[in-house]
Amino acid sequence: MDVCRYIKIHERDNVAIAIQDIAAGTRIEDGLTANQDIPQAHKIALCDIPQNGEVIRYGVVLGYAKDDIRKGDWINEHMLLLPESPSVENMEYGTNIVPIDKLPVPPRTTWMGYRNAQGPAGTKNLLGIVTTVQCAAGVLKAAVERIKKELLPKYEYVDGVVAVTHPYGCGVAINAPMAHIPIRAVANLIRHPNFGGEMMVVGLGCEKLTYDRVLQEEDITPENVLTLQDYPGHDAMMQAILDMAEKKLQKLNQRRREELPLSELLIGMQCGGSDAFSGISANPSAGYAADMLVRGGATVMFSEVTEVRDGVPMLAARCVDAHTRDRLAEEMRWYDNYLAEGGVDRDANPTPGNKKGGLANIVEKAMGSIAKSGTSPIVEVLSPAQKPSKHGLIFAATPASDIVCGPSQLASGIGLQVFMTGRGTPYGLEISPVIKVCSRNEMKDHWFDMIDISAGDAACGKKTIADVGTEIFHMILDTASGLKKPYSDQYGFHNDMCIFNPAPIT
Repeated sequence: MDVCRYIKIHERDNVAIAIQDIAAGTRIEDGLTANQDIPQAHKIALCDIPQNGEVIRYGVVLGYAKDDIRKGDWINEHMLLLPESPSVENMEYGTNIVPIDKLPVPPRTTWMGYRNAQGPAGTKNLLGIVTTVQCAAGVLKAAVERIKKELLPKYEYVDGVVAVTHPYGCGVAINAPMAHIPIRAVANLIRHPNFGGEMMVVGLGCEKLTYDRVLQEEDITPENVLTLQDYPGHDAMMQAILDMAEKKLQKLNQRRREELPLSELLIGMQCGGSDAFSGISANPSAGYAADMLVRGGATVMFSEVTEVRDGVPMLAARCVDAHTRDRLAEEMRWYDNYLAEGGVDRDANPTPGNKKGGLANIVEKAMGSIAKSGTSPIVEVLSPAQKPSKHGLIFAATPASDIVCGPSQLASGIGLQVFMTGRGTPYGLEISPVIKVCSRNEMKDHWFDMIDISAGDAACGKKTIADVGTEIFHMILDTASGLKKPYSDQYGFHNDMCIFNPAPIT
């Protein structure tokens, strides 16, 4: 019996990806022999493809052959012409709506979280201290180290203290049309669900991002805000920060986890360091978990505009109404213009690692990326750093950059993120736990103590997408409930808070 050496996704596909490295001259099946060495996850032509002919994977045209391609050839990123991006005008909506009761049934419908007066519940109980300007970051970081050593041990029910520093706040065009995006991000981070409603904001005193831009008037009080320039020297300002922090810690220490419905849970889906297996194993498995969560009443957010742009008609078909479809189109147009103003298009997205992992261009990457959204109806579309107003599956328009998408989703209120990777990344977020899911077992074997779950068995047929998706679902609830801690939190692998700022810097 022939050993299966490739994976073909759709009956229309005229290419497939290699499960393992295939040496030149290898007989793959009757009538198909590798003409060159084909690296793992890269594409092999299943038939002759003429110059300008369509190269098809996922049943979608990835691009057009620059030259004639022979059956058995290795197809890489240098061999394709990029197709035009699909139009966002007059897209059909509501034509692919899976009823909620047809989604997979979640095996659990409750979790243990920190109830908040408003918005989703917390997955951690943290003191979050947010700066209004990068100038205050050094002081705050030093103060937080002292808080962790001198104060935190007294408060056993507080999980930690986070210095939320960012590069925004001054030296910026604060009244520029797009300045509302970073301002909204900072404002919403101050009120993150994992901070339990306790606001603590540290400013310098001369910055453009004044308190009134990120706080309501009634919240601008000596209990919530502290201005460094008001204090005479190092010791005084440090003591003021510690004194304010202790009062907040006393309140947070009274919080306890309680059993909550899934409707109190908001999670984000993101992928980074993707490869050609990501759209076969990790992302569909995460999508299955997402469908379970939505069926149970939770809210699931997926993002990364450039990594869905080539599949936007597919997303429009899942939009529940014309307004949601129109909001999707609006966000796509904005980002198209944003990229064009920078002199690039969406194909500036793929990295050398993506290409080494078999992804030829942004079309192929997008088809795999969309899979993490599952099959649920899309009930709302958000601008960067906006908070959701509905439960269910939500598209949050953010850049695809891992270190910008993560903070944007945090500003939208996620209590946990599931992060899929093919190439591997130590990425993490300090405010919310990040569960790392890899696409290949080789990646898990290599980073055995950094990847939480491997979806590789789904790629090689040892498990189903439902099997791995259910495993992800359980880890989401266990992590959100404080029963498990993903590797990124165990090691303290936490990325900087890179706030998305499309407005000018002065």
